[in-house]
Amino acid sequence: MKYSIIVPVFNRPDEVDELLESLTRQTCRDFEVVIVEDGSEVRCEEVISRYADRLSVQYFEKPNSGPGQSRNYGAERSRGEYLIVLDSDVVLPEGYLAEVDKELTSAPCEAFGGPDRAHESFTPVQKAINYSMTSFFTTGGIRGGKKKLDKFYPRSFNMGIKKSLYDELGGFSNMRFGEDIDFSIRIFKSGARCRLFPEAWVWHKRRTDFRKFFRQVHNSGIARINLYKKYPESLKLVHLLPAVFTMGVVTLGAVFLTGLVFAILGLCSAYCGSSGCNMGLVVTYMGVALMLLAPLPLLLYALIIFVDSARTNRSLWVGLLSIPASFIQLLGYGSGFLRAWWLRCICGRDEELQAFKKTFYK
Repeated sequence: MKYSIIVPVFNRPDEVDELLESLTRQTCRDFEVVIVEDGSEVRCEEVISRYADRLSVQYFEKPNSGPGQSRNYGAERSRGEYLIVLDSDVVLPEGYLAEVDKELTSAPCEAFGGPDRAHESFTPVQKAINYSMTSFFTTGGIRGGKKKLDKFYPRSFNMGIKKSLYDELGGFSNMRFGEDIDFSIRIFKSGARCRLFPEAWVWHKRRTDFRKFFRQVHNSGIARINLYKKYPESLKLVHLLPAVFTMGVVTLGAVFLTGLVFAILGLCSAYCGSSGCNMGLVVTYMGVALMLLAPLPLLLYALIIFVDSARTNRSLWVGLLSIPASFIQLLGYGSGFLRAWWLRCICGRDEELQAFKKTFYK
């Protein structure tokens, strides 16, 4: 058997149903599916049983330990030459495995990954979140499947690796967040060939609301510093941009509040009719000017996001929703990054940090 598709799942039988349905339509059929139920209260065993006559599916249950360790559990029980790691919230186009097969035949490699897209059936919020995670104006395009990247670090929603290399590297680490980047870094350090397969893309639903999305990206920002402490060379300029954006927003907010204070003090001085009346008006005008100028960079950025997303998604509504999604993506990641940088790099805390700890999936 050539491919084993490893999928950890936690309380998401409907998502597993959609994923398995998309796997029944693959034109390449040389694969098995390994579903690992990671301590779910709402199990997907009944869903999986409906595909027993159409797919080769192995189903396992285990106590909750997070997606990384669940992938390792599934990998240990897999039979394929290559492992393909997917999140439960993805859906595959019918040519996905055929494209992987074509790439491996034309230029063999030990590890690979592909980008993600938003399906037409996704909700406007899901499309906006997908835009914020893949757009050049939010992430620099590093997650959007660009061919010109010097190195492509596969993510766990769409990652492939030769089983022998997986075993050699020991699979995913015990990191709570960022374990897929940690694994990708170890792949490169091993000297293995790792490539982007630009046409082996998946539809990825990501989080379904902005609150969950903030939790995800905040933890991702923290994970980037945790990774930096393990692999200092892994930190790139693009990883600093959300933190710079966050500090810029705070600075502009402080400028706006300063202008508001000036305007109020100036009006009070002018209203009192004191000898400093003219000066009070000057201070008022200065305050109003600061209040008007401070939001301009953010308004311009919001306009760029709106126009680009509306054009990309062919929807004005998705374009509007992409504005808060993009701000959440940058501010959530940036605040997590700065928080972890302060605690680990300045205050000297040794242990890995986490923010939202209830489960690995929320």
